[in-house]
Amino acid sequence: MTDLTLDVARKISDAALAKCRELKLKPMAIAILDARGTLKTFIAEDNTSLLRGEVAHGKAYGALALGMGSRAIFKRANEQPYFVDAINTMARGALVPVPGGVLINDKDGNLLGAIGISGDTSDNDETAALAGIAAAGLVGNAG
Repeated sequence: MTDLTLDVARKISDAALAKCRELKLKPMAIAILDARGTLKTFIAEDNTSLLRGEVAHGKAYGALALGMGSRAIFKRANEQPYFVDAINTMARGALVPVPGGVLINDKDGNLLGAIGISGDTSDNDETAALAGIAAAGLVGNAG
């Protein structure tokens, strides 16, 4: 598999949402991008706050843009804040450098895309993202 199909993206987002409900998390927004950065699926549950969708997209976009999960970007932002700020400036503010953005790889390590989730704690967002990816038989890289 080299492309993230709509069917697979929907499977990931549905499974991630199911994990959110299982854990009784706050209302979530889930964005899945393919390896080109094109939005494949987007879900916003009822009662999500106004910018949750943008945050979810920014977590996925940042993971793709830097080739690492947003947890790794968060760590780098703490260690090298000027670097991450400069990259985010170049990206016109599109990166959200906190956990919850996870790269999606096939079992051979090929990059298929990224998922970003926002709505609860960053750790819970990431847990749901990883669960969704695993449910589709793929490999998540949170960084």
